[in-house]
Amino acid sequence: MDTTPPVTQQIGRNPHENRCKSVDIDVSDVQDCNVFDRQGNRLSFRSLYQEKKAIIVLVRHFLCYTCKEYVEDLAKIPKSFLSHADARLIVIGQSAHHHIDAFCQLTGYPHEMYVDPEKEVYRKLGMNRGDTFIKAAGHSLHVKSNMFTGTVKSIWRAMTSTAFDFQGDPSQQGGALIIGPGAEVHFAHFDMNRLDHMPINWLLEQAGVQTVDFTDQPIIHV
Repeated sequence: MDTTPPVTQQIGRNPHENRCKSVDIDVSDVQDCNVFDRQGNRLSFRSLYQEKKAIIVLVRHFLCYTCKEYVEDLAKIPKSFLSHADARLIVIGQSAHHHIDAFCQLTGYPHEMYVDPEKEVYRKLGMNRGDTFIKAAGHSLHVKSNMFTGTVKSIWRAMTSTAFDFQGDPSQQGGALIIGPGAEVHFAHFDMNRLDHMPINWLLEQAGVQTVDFTDQPIIHV
């Protein structure tokens, strides 16, 4: 009798895929929604993209290992690449604002980060809930842990955090937007599952930002 264990493969978007259909969204539905900075100050969503083009990445919860590793790669984008393209890079989570500092420290992320604890932006944009796995999938360049080790790490971080919570809704999926200046939406993607995030270099290309070599590259913030 064959006792070979089955092979388990994580499902995610092919990082080399050059074509991706943008979701049709009306940003006016969310422009007046509120997000909060690390001090708890309230900002309108539209203020993030009104003056210049913004790459906005909405993540699941801060304890999600795929989000952590994805943001670790976002951290490798030099600020000079963004300033040269006159663009902003923004991550939005759905935790309370007091989790922002710890998550930035954990991931080494030096760019802008805000939270939407009421999930108002997620909800009004119609972002997905639950995991829907897709047939056309490949390995994600940005996720290094397998599902078992990643989940164990997430649980351990939850148990050792000062406030034992998920730092967001585990069922809520995220996505990526490229908006601005003004209300022009250049691209929008809603994640189908925890591994369906867009390849970062694909987003950078769409925003006119220089791409990054993510293979064993140290974080450079200049």
